[in-house]
Amino acid sequence: MDHPHLIGDCLVHIFTFLSEEDLIRISSVCKDWHEAAETPWLWKRMCLQRWSFCNLAVLGEQVNRSWKRYFLRRCHLELKMTKGRAGGYICKSLRGHTGRVVGLVYLQGNSDQLPDLCSSGATVCSASSDGTVRAWNIQNGELLWCSPVQSPLTGIVIDEQREVVITADSTGLIKTWKCQTGQEVASFSTASQHCTLLQYNIKNDWFLSVGTSQGSVSTLAGSALTKKSSIIVCDTFKVNVLIVSPDKKCIMAGTKDNDNISPKVISTESLTSPSEDEDPLCQSVPVTKCQAAVFIHTQPARLAIIHCKESLNNKALTVFDVSIKKAKYKSEIQVQQVESFPLTLDSRASHILLEAKDSNCIVLAADQQLWVYSLKGAVLASFKEHTMPISSISVDRFRVVTASQDLSLRVLTWSNKKGDRMTLESQYHLLGGSHTMSRYSIIF
Repeated sequence: MDHPHLIGDCLVHIFTFLSEEDLIRISSVCKDWHEAAETPWLWKRMCLQRWSFCNLAVLGEQVNRSWKRYFLRRCHLELKMTKGRAGGYICKSLRGHTGRVVGLVYLQGNSDQLPDLCSSGATVCSASSDGTVRAWNIQNGELLWCSPVQSPLTGIVIDEQREVVITADSTGLIKTWKCQTGQEVASFSTASQHCTLLQYNIKNDWFLSVGTSQGSVSTLAGSALTKKSSIIVCDTFKVNVLIVSPDKKCIMAGTKDNDNISPKVISTESLTSPSEDEDPLCQSVPVTKCQAAVFIHTQPARLAIIHCKESLNNKALTVFDVSIKKAKYKSEIQVQQVESFPLTLDSRASHILLEAKDSNCIVLAADQQLWVYSLKGAVLASFKEHTMPISSISVDRFRVVTASQDLSLRVLTWSNKKGDRMTLESQYHLLGGSHTMSRYSIIF
């Protein structure tokens, strides 16, 4: 007596021992083998074994989504990144600004998980010191819209979920714009010559925290920019470090302009829903002379800070876990040190960049050099391929892209070839990059 379901289950189990190449080959043997080899569970298993996170939504419409297609497309992307060459990429110039471009954000068509799988044209928005915001189709370099001229712009961020662009100008005027049309939605004046913008969503609510040159952090709600709170963080020194934790429960605010002021961790709840009777919940981080900081995105609130010890020549990287302990009548922020180790950076390095790949892999750049550190302080890789200082780095789970003042982009990819230890390998470089920024999805 035949048991077709039993035979099929046995085939699926046997096929779990095959590679993707063998699985594709044996699928053409016969109908039964083809059906077993096409089992979604097999390809889902292979995806999750190879990558810790998979997002089928990047494949587009539901009808086009399958674990097999995702696996094959993602492998193809990784191969392209490893074997890529300058001649295999398209470079489009986005011409129209008459001043310096101060920021670039993606409006649509881009996925942080797998950008090259998006079939629709990617749209970006740029802000310039010429006082305009411009939206572009980067597939063809076409200008989609341009805002009216205002004071020189100093920063730009975006809320992709609500399709709103936020800008700040040199007078401290914050504005929100509709991504699709460029229509101005609202404005708010901070009266600050310098503004650091941080947009984040808590559940279904939209917030913008603004660091000012007076040392305060103001928090606004909704695209209408309704003021919710304001807190002094750095006295009279400008707030130029402002980041939010992955769990959105706290932000870190600080300054690079004073050696004696410690950065502070502030509860977002006390900023977005302030109490009339209590000051915002705040705690100093036990370091001074902050040079750079990043929250590690794979942890709820793990904070890495590059700072100086005793003198500017003695730099260290310290990692903290941040948590909020709530009691019946009182809450407090706890900042607990996890690791700390010295950095062998050139004492003359003035511009330090810091990013995190995951909870055990830190990427930093100073001048022309790039380093990869483990959380224990081991140097996993280092590179000195640029001839001028690195101005920006972009890090994802596939690669690292660096932009330099030498007008080149360097592309490096992550590798597990040395046992289980993750390392970074230099692949190729592209000429014609930006003086000030790098974003990996602009390369296609």
